[in-house]
Amino acid sequence: MYPKQEVVAMLLAGGQGSRLGVLTKKLAKPAVPFGGKYRIIDFPLSNCANSGIEAVGVLTQYQPLVLNEYIGNGQPWDLDGMHAGVTCLSPYQAVDGAEWYSGTANAIYQNIAFIDRYHPDYVVILSGDHIYKMDYSEMIAYHKEKGADCTIAVIDVSLEEASRFGILNTNPDGSIYEFDEKPKHPKSTNASMGIYVFSWDKLRKYLIEDDAKEDSDHDFGKNVLPTMLEAGEKMFAYPFEGYWKDVGTIDSLWDANMDILNPHISLNLKNVYSRNPMMPPHYLGEHAAIQNSMLADGCDVNGKLEFSILFSGVTIGKDAEINSSIIMPGAVIEDGAKVLYSIVAENAHIGKNAVVGGYPEDYPNRDDWGVAVIGAGVKIADGAVVAPKAMIDQDVEV
Repeated sequence: MYPKQEVVAMLLAGGQGSRLGVLTKKLAKPAVPFGGKYRIIDFPLSNCANSGIEAVGVLTQYQPLVLNEYIGNGQPWDLDGMHAGVTCLSPYQAVDGAEWYSGTANAIYQNIAFIDRYHPDYVVILSGDHIYKMDYSEMIAYHKEKGADCTIAVIDVSLEEASRFGILNTNPDGSIYEFDEKPKHPKSTNASMGIYVFSWDKLRKYLIEDDAKEDSDHDFGKNVLPTMLEAGEKMFAYPFEGYWKDVGTIDSLWDANMDILNPHISLNLKNVYSRNPMMPPHYLGEHAAIQNSMLADGCDVNGKLEFSILFSGVTIGKDAEINSSIIMPGAVIEDGAKVLYSIVAENAHIGKNAVVGGYPEDYPNRDDWGVAVIGAGVKIADGAVVAPKAMIDQDVEV
């Protein structure tokens, strides 16, 4: 018998993340390393812990191995209670056969039994690919105050950006009267953050009804939320002020990492928890020169480092130059190599005097320039050159 939990959080972490290219070839998007010592999923898990939510379901599907191992019993986030804590929920074979999650709503529908065992009043639906800090208890309090059936977190974006988002048009009291998906001519700048609070009895009803519709995509944004609005349910927008970024593309992932180094951006990593290997402190050789960078434990740096983030166990050789780059755990950059405006994935090896990426000012035609990406375990030979914007998932010879 499970004790009642007022709130259960369900974290959607099964997406392939195809726009991250080689970084998610063998890795679920929420498991992608971020910020020197974290993975993307650390942010919503830490938010749950800091919001007093004790029962969390993580819905995995694509390449779940690393993510499942990383989450483990939930201890780093204090989500390891005997009758609550964090649980990884993969698709499973039911009496009528196996079935992959066919949409965000279907993923929750398939786990109604998991939610029901806690008898919650409210369910929080979260995405596993956003970087932000948020106290969900404040959003839940707003939901209660409004007597809402569904509350959707929104962030104010510029009018120029609004066409990239799902926009919520609201009345003066915050109630939603229209969903506008990526509008050409937006009526407001309230962009949905993909964070929902539902009263469980209402959500349960709509999930069951949606599953019975053969023509449904079984998606919250496309199906469940519009159906609830059309039925006249009480739906409100919850305004969020703070740092938030969807890191679903290479550029946005690179930008968010660089934001950590920017003193004018309020991305504070305090009280964000993670599972990290025990390593000795980083070592700086006599030839190391470091400016405005972040180094994790276990790094061995003998080169020049500017505006870059190094994860645990990274080695930087003598006379190597790293600028505006993200070097993920266990990567090796040999003597004399240059890594410029790039992302180097876990355990990659950049050979001596190799060049990866380039400076944007060296490319008058900006379409020729972009962040270069080296996949996990890839070897770049001594003296090889990898152009800006390249995405490499196989070894490169000279």
